[in-house]
This record gives sequence, C-alpha cells and structure tokens, in this order.
Amino acid sequence: MNFTDRIRLAWLGLSRRPVRTGLTSLGIAVAVSSMVIFLSLGEGLRQTFVNELKSVGPDIQVSRAESTQGLLLLPPPDLSPETTGAIEKLASALGIVQITPVAVSLKQALDPVDSAVYYGLPADQGIHALFPGVRVAQGRLLQVGDANSEVAVLGAKAARNLKVQVGDTVVLNRRASVRVIGILAPESSLTDTFTFLPLPAVQAAFNLGDRISMVALRLDRPERAHQVAAALTGRLHLAASTRSDLFRFVDRMLNSVDVISFGLSVIALVVGGVAVVNTVMMGVQERTQEFGTLRAIGARPATIQGLVLMESLLLSLVGGALGLLLGWFGMLGINVYTEHLAGIAGSALTLRLVLLTLVVSLLLGVFAGAFPARNASRTTINAALGRA
Repeated sequence: MNFTDRIRLAWLGLSRRPVRTGLTSLGIAVAVSSMVIFLSLGEGLRQTFVNELKSVGPDIQVSRAESTQGLLLLPPPDLSPETTGAIEKLASALGIVQITPVAVSLKQALDPVDSAVYYGLPADQGIHALFPGVRVAQGRLLQVGDANSEVAVLGAKAARNLKVQVGDTVVLNRRASVRVIGILAPESSLTDTFTFLPLPAVQAAFNLGDRISMVALRLDRPERAHQVAAALTGRLHLAASTRSDLFRFVDRMLNSVDVISFGLSVIALVVGGVAVVNTVMMGVQERTQEFGTLRAIGARPATIQGLVLMESLLLSLVGGALGLLLGWFGMLGINVYTEHLAGIAGSALTLRLVLLTLVVSLLLGVFAGAFPARNASRTTINAALGRA
C-alpha cells in the first residue's frame, strides 16, 4: 500500500463519520485559531516597534532609571537641569553634537481616546531632534520664537481625537491651555498620538519646575554610541541607553509575551488533542472487523498503524488550516480595533507564524494518533472474527 492509497483510505474512513469528523476538526480549528491570535499579537507588536523605532532620532538617551528605554517607556521627570550642563562639559571629548533636554508628561484616562502624551523640548531644536522623519500636514512645526510661547504641534491621531485644527485651543489641565500651530502628517503611529510643546510650557503646565525626564544625544559618529553611553554612565552615574539597547529590550519583552501566549495556547491545543484521540479511538473500536479483514488479506500491523495515524494527521491538518483561517479573521477584528484606538496594527500573520501553526498541527496529529494507531495495529484476525 503506497502513500497515496493510505491518504485515500484514511479520508474514506473519516468521511464515513462526517458529523464526528466535522466537530473534531472544528474543535482543533478553535484551538489552533486561539494560538494564532495569541501569537499574532506578539508579531504585530514586534513589527510595529521595529518600524517605529527606525524613526527615533537620538543615538543615546540619558535618564535616571537603571534600565531606561528612553522614548519607549516615558521616563518620569526626575532629572535636574544640572544633568544637561554636566553632559555639555563632556560633549567635546565624547563627540556629542546635539543635546536635547526633554520633559514628558502622560495624561491617562479610562477612555484611551482621552489619554495623551505631552513632549516638551527646546523650540530652537524642534521635533526633528527626536523624530527626524516627521512632516507637518497643517500649519508649521516649532520654531525658535516659540521658546516661551504656549503653543503645540499635535500628531494626526491626537488632533483627530480632540477634533481640533490649526488655530484652535487645547486645554491641558486646569492650569494651562495651548494654541495649536501645527498638525503632523499621519506617518508614524508613535508620533501620531503625541503632543509636542516648548520645554518651558510642559514644565509650567504640569508643575515640573525645571526638572526634565531625559536628555537625548546625537553623536558625530553614531557607531561609537556604546562607548559613549558607557562613558556617560560611569561619569554621571545615570543610565545611558543606545538605540540598539532599545531594540534588544523590545525583543526580550516580546519574546516573553510570545512565551506566555504560547503557554496559554497549549491549554487549547491539549483540548484539541484530546478531541482527536477520542475521535480516532472511537473509529478504531468501530472498525475492528475492517482491520481484521485487512490483516487477513495480508496487511501488516505497521500498515494498520500507518492508516490510523494518517487519519489523525488529516484531522489535525484540516483543523489547523481552518484554524489558520479563523485566526486570520480574528486578527482582522483586532487590527480594526487597535487602528481605531492607537493607529497601529496590533497583530500580524507572518510567515514564521504560518509555518509554526502547520508544524504544531502536524505534531498534534502525530501525538494524538500515536496511541489509537498502536491499539489498531494490535488487532488480530481472531479478535475481528469474534466481534463479527
């Protein structure tokens, strides 16, 4: 019996029990789609972060936290202005060509639409000091004359959430309001949600005094970022992280998310595996006479075992393919929600996720069919005749 014959006989065996086969495949599909959706969240976040971090300009970010991630985790305003002065003294020796003090304030609300991130930075350096790829869609960017003005440039998503245009007033809190002088083009989901103001405006509005959150640095030789960061850490006793540090941190964080997601998926996969075992075992019990007949006409135990294992594999692969399709539809729903909420694709179906899904489905079929196949291979001619 060749491989094609085994597939044909296995499919005939499954098709004789269409309801049971269909329900089992559906159970596997639900389990696999859960895995696809869980893991696609990590893939989507990974793609988003990688794309967004490419637009982050500073070579080094300095803050007080021991494991700062700079622009990503929005460090609290706990640095004194003396930090900038200390870095300026080292700038010439370390090849630092631009020093940008930044104050960040986060407004959190139950409704994400009402949340906001306020970035204060020197008006003479402008937004390009942090995000060189941004473009203005309406109005203008910050300029030198805005240093002591209560003005703001909004990301496209922030402006849409607030329903404001250039010239409108945005209330920051009870103490302060600003006039909108520009709205950015919707190019980056990171900056789309930010509001940029002159540094003194953020410090005054949120009662920060003269404190800052971090200092962003640009080097004349970016390839020396790690050496410069190490020198700053040693001399200033502050945390200095490079752009590559940020990439590594994001990768570690998302790998942890993947492990947790896969752990949750295993529970669903075990349930799907039990369903396969149950279906195949019932099929084996019902077909004892059939297997005995095959043995009587010369089929070896390995042939019977391979036939039952093929049925298990077909069940798992069909369920896996269906689960992949269901997972894709689930991801579309997630992306619609996250696009509306934050302007990002929250999930992604990558090639490695598709391959992982198919491999997991294949292994599920092998492990779930191993025990029923072993029992079927032990069917004897006498046992089959006795049941007949």
